Amino acid sequence: MNAAKSFEDLIVWQKAHQLTLVVYGMTKGFPREEIFGLSSQMRRAAVSVPSNIAEGFQRSGTKDKIKFFNISQGSLEELRYQLILTRDLQYADTAPAMWLATEVAKLLNAYIRSLHSNS
Repeated sequence: MNAAKSFEDLIVWQKAHQLTLVVYGMTKGFPREEIFGLSSQMRRAAVSVPSNIAEGFQRSGTKDKIKFFNISQGSLEELRYQLILTRDLQYADTAPAMWLATEVAKLLNAYIRSLHSNS
C-alpha cells in the first residue's frame, strides 16, 4: 500500500468529505427557522471533521497529528448528536448520514491507533 501524498488520498478524509456533502444536502430541506440554528451548526460540525483531518495530515509530529484527529472526533460526535436531534424532530431521514458517521468514526479510530503504534 502506497503512503498517502495528500490528505485527499486518505480514505477517512474521503468518507468525511462524503458525509459533509450529505449533511449539506440534508439541511437544504430543513425548515426556514433552522437556517441559523441547527442547520448552521450541523454544517459547521460536518465541515470540521474533514478540515481537521486535512490539517492533522500536514502536521509533522505524531502528537500534533493526533491532536487534530481528536478534534475531528469531537466534531463528529457533535454531528452525530445533531443527526439524532434531526431524526427526532422529523426534519430528515438521517440513516445515510449516520451510517457514514459510523464509518468515519471507525476509520478515525484506526488511523489514530496506527499513529500511536508507529510512534
